[in-house]
Amino acid sequence: MPVSGDADGKMSIQKERSEILVLGGGPGGYVAALSAAQRGARVILVEKARVGGTCLNIGCIPTKALTTSVDLLLHSRRGKEFGLSIPSVDVDLPALMTYKQNTVEQLVSGVESLLKARRVKVIRGEARLIKTDTLFIDDGQGGQQEVSADRIILAPGSVAADLPIEGCHLSGVLTSTQALDIDAVPARLVIVGGGVIGLEFACIYEALGSKVTILEMTPSLLSGATDEVLAKRLQILLGRRGMEIRTGVTVRKIERDGETLRVFAEAAGLEAMIECDRVLVATGRRPNTQNMGFAEVGLNMNGHAIAVNESLATSIPNVWAAGDVTGGWLLAHKAMVDGRVAAENATGGRRQIDYRAVPSVIFTRPEIASVGLTELQARATGAAVKVSQFLFSANPRARILGDSDGMVRLVCDADNGRILGVHMLGPHVTDLIAEGALAVQTGRTADDLAWTMHAHPTLPEAMLEAALGFRNAAIHAISR
Repeated sequence: MPVSGDADGKMSIQKERSEILVLGGGPGGYVAALSAAQRGARVILVEKARVGGTCLNIGCIPTKALTTSVDLLLHSRRGKEFGLSIPSVDVDLPALMTYKQNTVEQLVSGVESLLKARRVKVIRGEARLIKTDTLFIDDGQGGQQEVSADRIILAPGSVAADLPIEGCHLSGVLTSTQALDIDAVPARLVIVGGGVIGLEFACIYEALGSKVTILEMTPSLLSGATDEVLAKRLQILLGRRGMEIRTGVTVRKIERDGETLRVFAEAAGLEAMIECDRVLVATGRRPNTQNMGFAEVGLNMNGHAIAVNESLATSIPNVWAAGDVTGGWLLAHKAMVDGRVAAENATGGRRQIDYRAVPSVIFTRPEIASVGLTELQARATGAAVKVSQFLFSANPRARILGDSDGMVRLVCDADNGRILGVHMLGPHVTDLIAEGALAVQTGRTADDLAWTMHAHPTLPEAMLEAALGFRNAAIHAISR
């Protein structure tokens, strides 16, 4: 046990030291730990819950497991379109929850195995930075210890942002975590927040049978998260499926009347009341830095986030930070790259982080993926911009899949064709964006993509056609 008794019978706090100490076992932290261990360092990883963090346990992985299941459900119901006779397809909710959780367990155990194989010691408990080289850890069961290290990497992730909405803690008002584990599908669901989290859950619950209403405070869905043209197109498609979408709406309070929840909202000075069975509050996250001792030991902060430079070094020479705790993009894949950079620098390297091509993927139906500048952002720089667009309705593979809504948009420098941004709405674009990320990262041009041979018939041919369109030379579309 971390706490032991001394000669006088008093309890003393056990102390331990390592070369690298990582706080947080999410994507940023566990990748940092594994990377530092690969480079030969002795590593201790401190995590208060399970390794994998929000992403593996209550975020990216379980939501995408549910998305996969509902996509299969909806395609099965369209069996006749594909020449199949499928008499009945129903949701087995307990089995669906089991599948989701089994997926989580397999991936978490995989990370645990990797940590063990690379001799990373994992300590469970709540941690607080008490010196520039020391964490105090409380395991919540009476055990306490201090762990010091030559170098520390802080990666405690993020937490759900609190909303000042009266009644948001009532029974039946769900967080995104609670929405992952249900025993019944609500007939009427109101989602507060039209960002990434809210829209992904909207598509899951709508497929399971809920009548979904989305309330978004900003004038449009996915504000700042993707190309504005794609966000507007997605809103139209969701509306056609029966979702009610209200933008420019401020939720004032939530009340319960028996089994019914009432959401009171205001838009353009007008008040409205919406009745429903469940409310999901899905309004984003913020860096997890409260009560962790960071500012107290001298770390410079940037609001809730830890301030870092291009090497992810903090204001304390032996401390680096990685992932959501540094602010900016709160994305698992960004955190993983941060973890690699921080680990390399903490073990003697000289790596700088590069955020030129951070992809954003949204598992709505249809999917959205973006990287680089949007058209509005590119024009705001003063550069001459040309946008080339190709519809998935003209892509043979999308037609075969029966999933041809959407488009590819390339935002290019009008003078030299350099690709400034890639934005997609359509089938499997969360996979296709990798080509766009590589193009933006390496400064490729539309001509580079146009003369890269793409296999046929495949979805990436839509990217090829959009690239050809920069020269008004698209093969399977009429150029304008």
